[in-house]
Amino acid sequence: MPETPLLSLQNTTVRRPTGLVLEHLNWTLQAGEHWAILGLTGSGKSSLLDALSGRLPVSAGTYHHPVGPLREVVEQVANDYQFDRQVAAAAQFYQQRFNADAAEEAPTVWEVLQNRVKPVGTVDDQSISLPPPAYSDEWLAEVAGWVHITHLLDRRLTSLSNGETRRTLLARSLLRRPRILLLDNPFGGLDVASRERLHGILNRIAAEGTTLVLATTPREIPAAITHVAELADGQIRWQGPKAGMPALPESAPETLTDPTLLPRWLNTTAKPFERAIRMRNVTVSYGEKTVLHAINWEVRRGEKWAVLGPNGSGKSTLLSLITADNPQSYRNDYELFDRKRGTGESIWDIKRNIGFVSPELHLYFPREQPVWKVVASGLFDTAGLFRRLTEDQTGQVGFMLDLLRIQHLRDKRLSQLSTGEQRWVLLARALAKNPPLLVLDEPCQNLDPAHITRFRDLVDELCQSADRTLLYVSHYAEEIPACVTRVLHLDAGKGEIESW
Repeated sequence: MPETPLLSLQNTTVRRPTGLVLEHLNWTLQAGEHWAILGLTGSGKSSLLDALSGRLPVSAGTYHHPVGPLREVVEQVANDYQFDRQVAAAAQFYQQRFNADAAEEAPTVWEVLQNRVKPVGTVDDQSISLPPPAYSDEWLAEVAGWVHITHLLDRRLTSLSNGETRRTLLARSLLRRPRILLLDNPFGGLDVASRERLHGILNRIAAEGTTLVLATTPREIPAAITHVAELADGQIRWQGPKAGMPALPESAPETLTDPTLLPRWLNTTAKPFERAIRMRNVTVSYGEKTVLHAINWEVRRGEKWAVLGPNGSGKSTLLSLITADNPQSYRNDYELFDRKRGTGESIWDIKRNIGFVSPELHLYFPREQPVWKVVASGLFDTAGLFRRLTEDQTGQVGFMLDLLRIQHLRDKRLSQLSTGEQRWVLLARALAKNPPLLVLDEPCQNLDPAHITRFRDLVDELCQSADRTLLYVSHYAEEIPACVTRVLHLDAGKGEIESW
């Protein structure tokens, strides 16, 4: 007699408010199996995990979880701070980690894991009543040791690096002792060492009895995975043992931009400058921790640079100085676009010359605005559109949608798009004002291999101009565009210049 499956989908259909996202799914999860969910960006991987966790309701067919109530059986690891209203409120804006005073408002890792987060604005701790710690000190210490965050328990959540945040969110789910653990692209944004560490963590979790189901890419499938399902257009294209996994199809148009429009965008009309960046012994510290140490770096107009380094090496802090998001700009000696920082220019004067994409901007960007407003906000460097557009500005937005071939997304809300589509829209936002400097911080995070190739080639197309300057951050060498010729390598806050 066959064993009762842990989970089972039978001719299942799932809808979002915008329409069908999954249909006619037939899939079972048996005890002892661990599944990787693969597919091109927008194929429905995240929607499948949301359906399995109960975040998305089944609109047709059946979803059986006979081993117990869903909330007691399945745990989905959070991707960001939105899992809790108080935590999300305390992590209010994407520049917060660079502002020492504002960062102190965020809860500590221990407070988040023990469900003891104080309401934002609490002045007197005696005025509020918090529940007792959710877990014993022994269990918390054990789980923190598994995922290597013991040393982070007293740190503020918003001070963590990408890798540290991922491990903290994983610990939060493991503390609940789930039978089935769902993870959505857990390796995105992690450096080589952090990815290897997470592979080890997931393999250990599987060995100790927790069933894994994770959306990932072919290059990041943990050894513990036994089975693979490949999605395409909201349906299961293939499923079976990992050993029989077929190669994923690649899908991309012949050209990534409209060739009739690209020359118009390449002709930048920005005010000329000799150096985009010139830093002299730039140092950034928070308390006793030095994040950047005596950085000397010069980027001339038209140069294409990669900025590389492990998680926590100082890359985000360095970029925050360039994009005028870090208050410690005024304590340092450096120039942006041939003008010494702190000599009367506004942050908007600086941002006007920069097109910026980053995982943090993506995390905090308002999701309920339609795509055309998201793109239009790039004209004003605001997180959303708060003014009426002129006829010329409306034309600029339409031009960008046409240039990147995303006109069909124009009226959809950002929240209705796949991760890859959202990243494409935020790139259009960064390009909208035709900036002379592009700062692309891990722009391919959580994209599938085909879309990574598309994005990399697109950046090469957009950087054909000798006047376009590029800073590109990635943890994968194969993602670096061909146009890059120089590298700033950061390690523990110290910089070293190399040729690429």
